[in-house]
Amino acid sequence: MAGKTKKSEASSSSSRNSSRSSNHRGESVVVDYGKNKSSCGYCKSSARSSISHGLGTQSITINDYQDLLDRGWRRSGCFLYKPEMEKTCCPAYTIRLKAGDFVPSKEQLRVSRRMQRFLEGTLDCKRPVETVEDPNASKDTCSRTHLGVSSLAVKESSSNNNEEKDGEENIMRFLSDQVGNVVRACSESGEFPDIQFPKASVKKVSQAKRKILVKGSEDLLYSTNIAFQIAATIKRSLPDQKDGNQGRLSRNITDENGPSPKLIAEKLESFLNQLAKTSGLSVRACNGHLNFYSAAKHASTYESSQTVSVSKGSAASSVSKGCSLKNSSENTQVKRRRLEIHLKRSSFDSEEYALYRRYQMMVHNDTPDHVTESSYRRFLVDTPLIFVPPTGDGTVPPCGFGSFHQQYVIDGKLVAVGVIDILPRCLSSKYLFWDPDFAFLSPGKYSALQEINWVKENQAHCSTLQYYYLGYYIHSCSKMRYKAAYSPSELLCPLRYQWVPFAIAKPLLDRKPYVVLSDFSTLQDRESLPPHVSEDVMEVQHDDIGKEDTNDFLMYDDEGMMEPEYGSSDNEQHLASVDVEDGDVSNILIGLKGSRVKFKDLKFAFRPSERSYLEFQLRRYMRVVGEALAERMVYSLE
Repeated sequence: MAGKTKKSEASSSSSRNSSRSSNHRGESVVVDYGKNKSSCGYCKSSARSSISHGLGTQSITINDYQDLLDRGWRRSGCFLYKPEMEKTCCPAYTIRLKAGDFVPSKEQLRVSRRMQRFLEGTLDCKRPVETVEDPNASKDTCSRTHLGVSSLAVKESSSNNNEEKDGEENIMRFLSDQVGNVVRACSESGEFPDIQFPKASVKKVSQAKRKILVKGSEDLLYSTNIAFQIAATIKRSLPDQKDGNQGRLSRNITDENGPSPKLIAEKLESFLNQLAKTSGLSVRACNGHLNFYSAAKHASTYESSQTVSVSKGSAASSVSKGCSLKNSSENTQVKRRRLEIHLKRSSFDSEEYALYRRYQMMVHNDTPDHVTESSYRRFLVDTPLIFVPPTGDGTVPPCGFGSFHQQYVIDGKLVAVGVIDILPRCLSSKYLFWDPDFAFLSPGKYSALQEINWVKENQAHCSTLQYYYLGYYIHSCSKMRYKAAYSPSELLCPLRYQWVPFAIAKPLLDRKPYVVLSDFSTLQDRESLPPHVSEDVMEVQHDDIGKEDTNDFLMYDDEGMMEPEYGSSDNEQHLASVDVEDGDVSNILIGLKGSRVKFKDLKFAFRPSERSYLEFQLRRYMRVVGEALAERMVYSLE
């Protein structure tokens, strides 16, 4: 592999040099924005503790961008950035997976099976309905939403006690599973931290207990205290969140005392609203409890012998429209669905933009003025990658190399879009946005599995295409822990740019955020590990919560870089002795007034002070991109 890669790079470098003699269309041209300090979106620090280096570009070859990825760079639109790993508050390590070695976890297999059942018609989803106000509930403490449970109704019992009991148990089991799906959806969206939560348990509320509750509770049927369990689990598992680091938790579920059961319950209810379809039951978040009510207006007039059961023709004896298996003996007609995955070159699409707006506002609570068409274009549509069409000679996949949008369409409806770059050695996943109504299908996890599979399938067309890049991995950020669940993954050493197995890196990162990983890359067995690593080194995290929270993600990998404000500080030149290592910048190609000239042939055209500062800038540039790329790409002064 290494030999083939070097040969390919040499060949591509030769072709680029040849193209420069006639035109500049096939070259990489960058503008050096220098170092930037800003507040951190990961640790929520108010100080300007996030430090990175930025480059602007309107044109970059796929080989050059591949090499930049392998030096820790990423792109947001036409802006390239790389964390200053030894200085930034939250070091971000490039993470990748060799697709052919991928071993799916049990949870990832469950995601695939869930999607398959959904497509076969044995698993169903629901659509949102409007919120229904409860006149008896305080706005501050309670809200009420219809929950889509088809054919659930309060009716007189027409069967024996055993049948009634079985029907109620089916309903409670379904509701418990549905709440569990919502908890997973909240984890995938980053609302909850990456920890193991208890299983939700929905219980029937007795008639006697309803009578002692507040007015309006007569039609209360079921309840769960899962929000209290989630809050307690967070407090036990993340004790450091109590003092100073609470900003790492979503502010939507915390108050001054830490994780709030009341806010957690309201968050769960909002997701149930997104999944709802019919008005058979309604759900209300009340002071930390999730309560399920009959939607019938006269539910309170039923006698104690009455119960919630399922009409004869409904599916699964409880949930024909819910997220559970259907009973084929009760359903002779099964609605099958068709999933289509379309790969298209990056371009603006109004349907995609509408889905992106809905996703950002519903999942990330963005306001409409922060989800503009111009920001969407800059972030996810604009690309500097020079498209390479397919060649049919085994060196380029059928789609070509470049930037793409992978659309997931179910029965003609766009439900998710993955923004990806396809490069000579990898598919680089950049961002994913999806329809909140389909959160129960774990679209982040499912799309990652599809992208991994795409790499494996296309190796037949391009032998060098072997890796799946998941963006950045920040060990201290719970939203990114899911990435390591795609095993066996590797992290990029921030100093020597060697790939190190995550199993080796994890216990090192448990001790401190910045580690020169290649110092430990040869520690392949327990006997050679230092004492503090020996017990943990082979552990690989499998608590996969979905790509979203990271796109993504991957979710916030690039978003903080949408509108960079880069520039050198006033005293930066005086820091050259400690900030920039010496290097021969003579062969760096300078772009000036439409010409391409090596610095050694141009430097005497500058005054001494100008030449000294430019040499400093070029040395710093060479340090962050490497000598080979510094001499291959055009350093624009225009």
